[in-house]
Amino acid sequence: MPGISSLGIGSGLDLAGLVQKLVAAEGQAASARFDRREAKFQAELSALGLFKSALSDFKSAQQELLSITDFQTISAESGDSDLYTVTADTDARVGQHSIEIQSLARSQKLASKAFASDADVVGSGTLTFRFGTYDSGTNTFSANAQKAIQTVNIDPANNTLSGIRDAVNDADIGVRASIVDDGTGHRLVFSSVDTGAENSLEIIVGSDLDGNNQDDAGLSQLAYDPTAAGSGSGKNLTETVAAADAKLVVDGLTITRSENIVEGVIQGITFNLKSAAPGTTTDLTITKESAAVTNKVKQFVDDFNTLIDSLDDLSHYNADTGQAGPLFGDSSLRGIESRIRNLLTNAVSGLSGAVVSLADIGITTEKDGTLKLDSSKLQAAVDTDPDAVARLFSESGTVPDSLLRFSGSENQSIPGNYAINITQLATQGAYSGAAAGAFPLTLDSTNDTLGIKVDGVDSATIHLSQGSYNTGAELATELQQKINSDLSLAAAGVSVAVTFQSGKFLITSDRFGSASTVEITSVGAASAATLGLSAGAGTAGVDVAGTIGGLQASGTGQTLTGTGNASGISIEVLGGALGDRGDLSFARGISVTLDDLIDGILDTGSIIDSKINNLNDRIEDIGEHRAEQSRRLSSYQARLVSQFTALDTLISQLQTTNTFLTQQLSNLPGFGKRDN
Repeated sequence: MPGISSLGIGSGLDLAGLVQKLVAAEGQAASARFDRREAKFQAELSALGLFKSALSDFKSAQQELLSITDFQTISAESGDSDLYTVTADTDARVGQHSIEIQSLARSQKLASKAFASDADVVGSGTLTFRFGTYDSGTNTFSANAQKAIQTVNIDPANNTLSGIRDAVNDADIGVRASIVDDGTGHRLVFSSVDTGAENSLEIIVGSDLDGNNQDDAGLSQLAYDPTAAGSGSGKNLTETVAAADAKLVVDGLTITRSENIVEGVIQGITFNLKSAAPGTTTDLTITKESAAVTNKVKQFVDDFNTLIDSLDDLSHYNADTGQAGPLFGDSSLRGIESRIRNLLTNAVSGLSGAVVSLADIGITTEKDGTLKLDSSKLQAAVDTDPDAVARLFSESGTVPDSLLRFSGSENQSIPGNYAINITQLATQGAYSGAAAGAFPLTLDSTNDTLGIKVDGVDSATIHLSQGSYNTGAELATELQQKINSDLSLAAAGVSVAVTFQSGKFLITSDRFGSASTVEITSVGAASAATLGLSAGAGTAGVDVAGTIGGLQASGTGQTLTGTGNASGISIEVLGGALGDRGDLSFARGISVTLDDLIDGILDTGSIIDSKINNLNDRIEDIGEHRAEQSRRLSSYQARLVSQFTALDTLISQLQTTNTFLTQQLSNLPGFGKRDN
């Protein structure tokens, strides 16, 4: 409201102050009412924010309880960590195993003869590296079908000892080159990056400038044919370390692996072999850490009680002081608390056995809504069946055999037991060629290209390495490596496996299901004749098919997803027989259900969100009422100013008249003041 600066000048009275006080008195009651209402709404708004924050904090604390794997802490202990160490994942099973480390995996090392300097010129041509296994008994070298043949060009720019070393290392072909000075001279040493007997090396020299690719002169000084007679006949390097597999004995069974990191021997266990000790047996002990389950349950109780304390602070009433929390009497808050408490007292649907509710593991509800834990009863339940305790809180799906795997569910999935019947297993798309040419088979510029489409993704032109291939397995490895190296296919995450069977190449997509396809899109006449491949589509894969809970399920690849009551429940079918495969037991534990409940409470459009929006609207309304009140008081002030201005004018006129009359009377004859 504008200030009043000139009112009262005529009368000499403080009419401006009087107007201000009259206006303030007029608006005081309404302003106090607006303040009280706004303070109340702001307090409720702040309390709802604290309420949401408390729920959100509790929800965050429960994220490690949603999956049964979060509860499963498996520990594996090596009997001698100097010999081997072990790690365990959640697939490991409790037990004890005897372990003997007989030998470690090694990479082969091949050394050249001594050179005076690493700047010495060796020769020019090509170095072709083949990986494989050498059998000294039959004096044969068998190629590793999983590794492509690799060729490095050596020209006058890099034909020194150090130049060849750098050229091989820069090619990044799975071979490491180094120069060692052993006191007699500088030796070039080649070693396979990968360990294992199947990664022995054969080094073939081509285009040696002296015209002989096997003698001990020029680039052929680096040739190594393990089947040759010796130096000067193609076996011109010295094997200083033989390639070897790791060998260990597990529970009396001899296991060989190409690496010292050994997986898959014992389910869920990974070995890191450190040292060999033939004849020494140690125990590997696998245990389940029940303390992890116990601690998670105790933490759940503490987190829930913290939530209840926070909610109680917002809704309490203190009869002694008469003070009430900002949400005291709020029916929405009471309803939410009631839903949460009911959830904790009910049995979990879909579970069976001795543990189906919190009471079964020693958790009961107090009168104030908090939880009380009987630690001894919890420990007894964990000792008896820790997985059952975990299922009480988490989402779980128990399937009847190892070739079925529970994949997950959706919020609408209904807990229960569902019969599984498989009518069709998923397959992979594949292309089978016609008979390939006779081996040894040579690829050159006329027959080294093709185009392929895998899972609907087109490759660029595939260029195979030119040269001679002794077996179909060698060329299959080359095909697989070059196809999977295509940038378009790799970017799309698709790949293939190539094998040579009955004189034909079989190209199989790594994907399962109807989206799994392999098609040869382009191939020249010479390539077709050599490889037995022609433009055209292969056989597409098929999706898994079957029923879950008696209703037809949806199959995508190896994943079968239920409908009806089983809607959203998914299982992976990795193989096995057709027909009935037993029952899937599906349950949504307490933490999962709580998580869903809190999500609904916190979501946009929820009852809490609506209350917050309503409070903001009411606070905004108060602002509008304040503005209206200000306009009304401004109008009231204007009326008062108008009225008091008229009064001020009248008083001023009367004072002027009084002064005039006094002056006139004082001028009349005989008019004067009497003496006292």
